[in-house]
Amino acid sequence: MKIIKTVDAVGHVLCHDITQIIKDVTKDVRFHKGHIITEEDIPVLLSLGKDHLYIWEKKEGMLHENEASQILREICQSEYTTASEVKEGKIELFAACDGVLKIDIEILNKINCLDDISIATRHNNTPVKKGDKLAGMRVVPLVIPEETVIAAKQIAGEKNIVSVLPYKQLKVGVVTTGNEVFHGRIKDTFTPVIVNKLKAYGLNMQEHRLVNDEPRNITEAIQELIGSGMEMIVCTGGMSVDPDDMTPAAIKATGAEIVTYGVPVLPGAMFLLAYHKGKLPIMGLPGCVMYAKTTIFDLVLPRVVAGEKVPKSDLMGLGHGGLCLECKVCTYPTCSFGKGV
Repeated sequence: MKIIKTVDAVGHVLCHDITQIIKDVTKDVRFHKGHIITEEDIPVLLSLGKDHLYIWEKKEGMLHENEASQILREICQSEYTTASEVKEGKIELFAACDGVLKIDIEILNKINCLDDISIATRHNNTPVKKGDKLAGMRVVPLVIPEETVIAAKQIAGEKNIVSVLPYKQLKVGVVTTGNEVFHGRIKDTFTPVIVNKLKAYGLNMQEHRLVNDEPRNITEAIQELIGSGMEMIVCTGGMSVDPDDMTPAAIKATGAEIVTYGVPVLPGAMFLLAYHKGKLPIMGLPGCVMYAKTTIFDLVLPRVVAGEKVPKSDLMGLGHGGLCLECKVCTYPTCSFGKGV
């Protein structure tokens, strides 16, 4: 690659795209990489402010931005993602299905520390829909040493930075607890909320049990759902520290392993996550899920539906970013809630 005056460029090959921007009219590539410059092109190029041009001179050990970006795409892209065509040295990735976005943050950061490489992604664990943009990548200069891109490949190894975990069609059972609901003192307004949230992920409530605050009855209801083939169980009510709130103890009595009872997220601090025999997720939902637009349930549910076993360390890491601002118009998941570091 070398620089020459535009007026002397006739017959030479452009080594990069040149974009034309006309306010409120267009922003698109006017001349593509590889274009052979003609006499008629000179006035247009000058009108675009291009008094000098880079023309292509292939040199050993150097890669053009488009070639380098294709290699970055290979490092980033994995199953359930699609890629755009390279444009002005940039490639973007999109979700090929609904699911949870997974980013290998450690590898991403290491590669971005290399000179002249830029890979930008959405936050890890963001729920995405088919067609959503996930990441973009490019190199900063028009040409880059091949050894830099090779170093990026070595850092990634066999791993890919960007992937999508598709949602699974789980059989869901719900246990509604509380004497006030069981005895008909008040209407059950919690279960309809859960049903609506499940529908957002293509799920239906397959089984429902309504029980009083007796721990033994709650435990038996959960065990019944396990026996009937449920693959995810949600318990509503009885999650605070009041004397009548016995749901956490009842869940533990099923033999399920408690991952955590309590998370650094507001709203949703009294959330419980457990796994029965290490596989079947059981969630205990605090009352805020019934009335707050977005809570801890919205952060954890997508990952559970995608079949991911959520570790305690991830739940504790939600503290940074775990404060919902309760905006009048909720924009989750395109906001800071639950994003962490």
